[in-house]
Amino acid sequence: MEFDIISQAKTPILEALWQCATRINHAPFYTPGHKRGEGITQQLVNYFGKAIFSADLPELPELDNLFAPQGIIQEAQELAAVAFGAEKTWFLVNGSTCGVEAAILATCGVGDKIILPRNVHNSAIAGLILSGAVPIFIAPAYDPVLDIAHSITPEAVAAALAEHPDAKAVLMVYPTYYGVCGDLSAIAAVVHQHDIPLLVDEAHGSHFAFHPELPTPALASGADLSVQSTHKVLGAFTQASMLHVSGNRIDRDRLNKSLQLLQSTSPSYLLLASLDAARQQMALYGEELMAKTLRLADEARNRISQIPDLSVLHLPAKSSGFVALDETRLTVTVSGLGIAGFEADEILHQELGVTAELPSLQNLTFIISLGNTVADIERLVEGFAVLAERFNQESQKSKVKSQNQFGIPNSPLTPREAFFAPTETLPFHQTRDRISAELICPYPPGIPILMPGEIITSEALEYLQQIQASDGYITGCTDPSLTQLKVVKK
Repeated sequence: MEFDIISQAKTPILEALWQCATRINHAPFYTPGHKRGEGITQQLVNYFGKAIFSADLPELPELDNLFAPQGIIQEAQELAAVAFGAEKTWFLVNGSTCGVEAAILATCGVGDKIILPRNVHNSAIAGLILSGAVPIFIAPAYDPVLDIAHSITPEAVAAALAEHPDAKAVLMVYPTYYGVCGDLSAIAAVVHQHDIPLLVDEAHGSHFAFHPELPTPALASGADLSVQSTHKVLGAFTQASMLHVSGNRIDRDRLNKSLQLLQSTSPSYLLLASLDAARQQMALYGEELMAKTLRLADEARNRISQIPDLSVLHLPAKSSGFVALDETRLTVTVSGLGIAGFEADEILHQELGVTAELPSLQNLTFIISLGNTVADIERLVEGFAVLAERFNQESQKSKVKSQNQFGIPNSPLTPREAFFAPTETLPFHQTRDRISAELICPYPPGIPILMPGEIITSEALEYLQQIQASDGYITGCTDPSLTQLKVVKK
């Protein structure tokens, strides 16, 4: 993609913020309380220096207003829209979470139906609770050998819309946490036949627009709205994200008001400036940076795939829920070593200086981005070589197996109804066939195993126990030990 280099070289928020941070003969009688770093503790100075605190500023007149931008924020968002292929872009300081929630609020109200995959991020469930929308879940395509859920399919979306023609929107995840991309263009065509918007959780795909070997960006494939975590794979600060819109199926005024409900009224200009700078970096140097990143990923994939008893996720010859793969996302299956992914992750992290993004029962997933180096790849490959050598005795190998948890359970209540319903707490093993009042999921990736309103199945309970026994990290439960669960009162 080619850009107007002169325009894209600008960083309006970053420049204005630096000018405010470095001005002299100025007495600040506004928030934050540390007053441009003068009030921070010496420990903070020792650890991080003082300059960044001088730029921790509120919405001064020179810095525009995130909720009614007319100056530098408006200019920066317009530059981002061009760079990422959108008609309009909003900067997000509360992460992609608030973007997904706002997308649902902007398209659905109480009682409205929305079609979405069962393996959505918990932010989508929060959006259902906030909006009162009724979820129509679709089971994603599933690889039982690798225990990986992929994308929903065009056929499944078409069937759901035929059964629920009154649905107000469809939401899909593209790519998944594993870098798997479904047939978004075909899904968009199906959705648009019903003249409703296709919303895309593209949190892990903000780099797609900047290299031809990467999957096609969501908007370019026909999505009406996409939410991207600019911080996840590009150079923005953690929590800094963007929401992009194209076409006329999204009520932009309602979307803007939804974001005002969800975003902080004290947005961090450090986050906003990092979005501005990350956009400039990718517009000017994105293809070069992504080419380097792809080379590093190919090196890691090729070398690790040659280590005995390890395999890496690759694009299958034919799969309706898996039509493209983000090659910068590396998923290594370690169950052939006879150990769970959580155990492998612990060894790599604590002993070998290698930290994965996502451990699961059978796999470890790594994000290879523009910030990684050749030395990082060497350490990664060496770490797996050590791991394979340690568990190379055949007698130790017992294939780790898990069960598909992305079927569609019975949901007597909507997530919102269950969230606000009276509850009681029961011993873990007495909750089978009761209605869950909690949103419980391993994190990452933040995909719920139980959500408010669903009937608790024995399979879900067994899976949670399996995750816990394998030292996985489970969030959302009132009792972290999982000895009790909260359910809706009968």
